[in-house]
Amino acid sequence: MIGVASSALFDLAESDEIYRTEGVEQYRLHQEKNLDVPFPKGVAFPFIRRFLHINRVFPKQSPVEVVLLSRNSPETGLRVFRSIKHYGLDITRAAFMAGRSPYEYVPAFNASLFLTANEADVQQSIDANYPAGLVLPSTVYDDALDTELRVAFDFDGVIADDEAESVYKRNNDLDEFQAHESAHRETPHQPGLLADLFMKLAFLQKLEEKRVKEEPGYQKLVRTAIVTARNAPAHERVVTTLKSWGVSPDESFFLGGMDKARILSILKPHMYFDDQLSHLKSSVANIPMVHIPFGIANRKVSQ
Repeated sequence: MIGVASSALFDLAESDEIYRTEGVEQYRLHQEKNLDVPFPKGVAFPFIRRFLHINRVFPKQSPVEVVLLSRNSPETGLRVFRSIKHYGLDITRAAFMAGRSPYEYVPAFNASLFLTANEADVQQSIDANYPAGLVLPSTVYDDALDTELRVAFDFDGVIADDEAESVYKRNNDLDEFQAHESAHRETPHQPGLLADLFMKLAFLQKLEEKRVKEEPGYQKLVRTAIVTARNAPAHERVVTTLKSWGVSPDESFFLGGMDKARILSILKPHMYFDDQLSHLKSSVANIPMVHIPFGIANRKVSQ
């Protein structure tokens, strides 16, 4: 289950401008006037479309679902659902909060991720230890014929907790960090906020592996990658952690501080998750980036 806000799924720039400059009533009238005009695709749209396509390939299991978590009222949210129908997205559940943040309902829907472009909603979710990410502005490109879902994750502070990051931040000492991780190479990290999402994507991959055995010509849909600034010898603890969870990404990159954009520009993920904004300021403009403002790397920002 993934929760998505309309601000992440669609481009609401025009509507937001009316809301800010002309007020709630003009915003409502604007939505009524344009009820049958679909919103343009937003940054998270390519990711959500491919995610939902998994159910078409596995109709018996229907292993995925998306719920709309919206600050709109049901009235002003009508255009959002008309847009969802226009694009053929199988989204039927929703929470309309009439101006309030929907973050409190993330666990009620058992969501492994809440995607939104509202920074306050993300921070409230993170503070409550709910898995949420801030979708950053980028160019939206969506090849309608492409069904492969490529998802990339940073490791520390995203899939795993921020223990190792805390060791490094204590003195900004790389040697101390490497020594700590080498000493704990056989000790798995505690799960981070997106560990559940990563593990459930791994479950989908197991469904696909079974399908490949039954249909040798089957082309897999889900492709996962870890792109981390770690390098040897600190990479061993990453492997230990993933092995203890019974999961394994399709691709792993241990970059030792190399610019992640060099990998992402080739991988072209439909979503890349990182806890540090400095890693998300990429020169690759059309890659959807999601900030996870969790842990010590974001402590000063959140305060």
